[in-house]
Amino acid sequence: MVICLGTTPVYQRSMTFDRVKVDGVNRARHVADYASGKSINVARVLRTLGHDVLATGFVGGTRGQMLCADLDAAGIEHHFTVGGRETRQCITVIDRQAGTATELVEESSPVVDAAWEKLDGKLRLLLPKSPLWIFSGTLPPGAPQDFYARWLPLAREHDAMAVIDARGEPLKLALEQGNAIYKLNREEFAETLGTDLSDDSRLIDAIRRNTPAGGKLIITLGKSGAIGSDGTNVWRVFSPAVKAISAVGSGDAFAAGLGIALSTNETMDAALMLAAACGAANAMTALAGHLQPEDVDRLRRAARVRQL
Repeated sequence: MVICLGTTPVYQRSMTFDRVKVDGVNRARHVADYASGKSINVARVLRTLGHDVLATGFVGGTRGQMLCADLDAAGIEHHFTVGGRETRQCITVIDRQAGTATELVEESSPVVDAAWEKLDGKLRLLLPKSPLWIFSGTLPPGAPQDFYARWLPLAREHDAMAVIDARGEPLKLALEQGNAIYKLNREEFAETLGTDLSDDSRLIDAIRRNTPAGGKLIITLGKSGAIGSDGTNVWRVFSPAVKAISAVGSGDAFAAGLGIALSTNETMDAALMLAAACGAANAMTALAGHLQPEDVDRLRRAARVRQL
């Protein structure tokens, strides 16, 4: 079973319009409410691809209850801690004519200290039972910045693989531990390092310099694919071209494919091809994490990788 951990999940609303008129009245053609957020998107993708998963983290209030009910309906096992406040809601606005998906984000609320202690106790029991842990997302305000990093010694102790999808100080502290898979996008990586990485050559150099001993560092580039390193070699994966509806959740789908492939001893280039296929398949759908397995199979064969 894969543990999918995220402390800032979302009860998502996706609204699809024929055309969005700014400063005007817009009537949606389709509206869907569902459990989402980075870790839940990961769990949904893996469940769709036939893997056993368990989603955990914080929920709260009526939205938290609805989030759990949606996971039940999807057959996704979950074990959340009540964080004391209402689970946030984010809204995706899809404009069919423009071919755009705009994300309106409600920021997370702080979590009480007692809830952090309860989640810690839960993770001490859950994590050793799983060979693959995927930790995703920004931590809520006031969170311990070493929250991801503190679990990596336990992963080494139990020979588990950990995937960290984070940025900023939580990522820096996790990188110091090494021996994990680190995944984030170009903008997040530039923000974390405090430097301009818009040029590919500077990005590749930064990836080489910051890949930790025993670990892997993968930087996603949206529809342009991703660049990954194992500390010795660097690869570039080119995502297959698709007709995108919404790329919201594609990075999470990428993390899901990457983690499951590497945990089953796939080579780095094969893992990047599956990850890119998952990300592209997600972009073909209106709802984050709701990809189709047949699309993943087809797109995996279309993805290309070359060693730099």
